[in-house]
Amino acid sequence: MHIATEGPLGISARRYCVKRNIPFTTAFHTKFPEYVNARFKVPTKLTYKAMRWFHGKSSGIMVATQTIENELRDRGFDNIKRWSRGVDTELFHPRDKSFLNLPRPVMLYVGRVAVEKNIDAFLETDAPGTKVVVGDGPRLEFLRKKYPSVVFAGVKEGEELAKHFAAADVFVFPSLTDTFGLVLIEALASGVPVAAYPVPGPLDVIGDAPVGCLNADLGIAIREALKASPEACRAHAEMFSWAACTQQFLENVRPFEYDGLDGSAPAASDQITATKAA
Repeated sequence: MHIATEGPLGISARRYCVKRNIPFTTAFHTKFPEYVNARFKVPTKLTYKAMRWFHGKSSGIMVATQTIENELRDRGFDNIKRWSRGVDTELFHPRDKSFLNLPRPVMLYVGRVAVEKNIDAFLETDAPGTKVVVGDGPRLEFLRKKYPSVVFAGVKEGEELAKHFAAADVFVFPSLTDTFGLVLIEALASGVPVAAYPVPGPLDVIGDAPVGCLNADLGIAIREALKASPEACRAHAEMFSWAACTQQFLENVRPFEYDGLDGSAPAASDQITATKAA
C-alpha cells in the first residue's frame, strides 16, 4: 500500500497496515511542519517529531528532490527514495499570448490562495505590468480587497488553465515551503520562465538552468527571468515525463508487492493504472 498523505486518512491507513503487517510506502509531498507553523505557530520541532513517527515504519519515504532528501536525513529520517514529478506536455505547451489582453509583462501565480504560499511577497513586489492570480483559497477575498490592481481569475482547469499559463510572460512562485512545485514545470512546458526564491523545489527544478531566476529579491528574480528563452523553458520541462515518474514509483514499490489471494503479484498494467490514479 502507498500512503500519500500524513493526514487523518493517512494515519488510518498506517494503523491498518501496521496491525496486519502489510508493507507500505509513504510520500513527503509538502513541508507540513512549516505549514502548521505558518498557520498556528506550532514549533516545527514538535511537528517533525510526529512526522518521524508517521513515516518511521514506512518501507520507503518517497520525496521529489535531492534537497528535500538532504533536509529529511538531517532531521533523522532514513530509507528515503526518489519520486519526481511529471508534466502533461500535450496540455501545457506554448500558445498565443493574446489570450490575456493585459498590460505587459503579465506575471502569473497559480495555486492555492493561502498564507503558507507566501503570495503577499509576490503581490507586494514593485514590478511593472500586470499580476494575475489563478486559484482559490481562504485568503482570496482578503487579498482581492488588499490588492485591487491584481487580476484574481479564480480556479481554472484543463484548456483554460493551460491558456493562462501560456499567455503569461513570467511565472512567479513565492512559496518557501513546497517540496517541488508541479506548477513550475507546467509553466516551463508552456514556454514561460520562472521567478522564485532559492529554496527547495525551485532549486531542484530550476537550479542553474537558463529557464528563470532564483533570487532572495523577488523583483530581481522577475526582471531576470523575463530574459529567458521560451524554447529553453520548454526543452527543460520535457525532461520531466510521465513515463519516468511512473517508472520511479513502480521501482520504489516493487520490492514490497503484496501477493493477491491467488499468491500472484499484481500485473504490471494494474500497477501502472494504480500509479496514475495515485
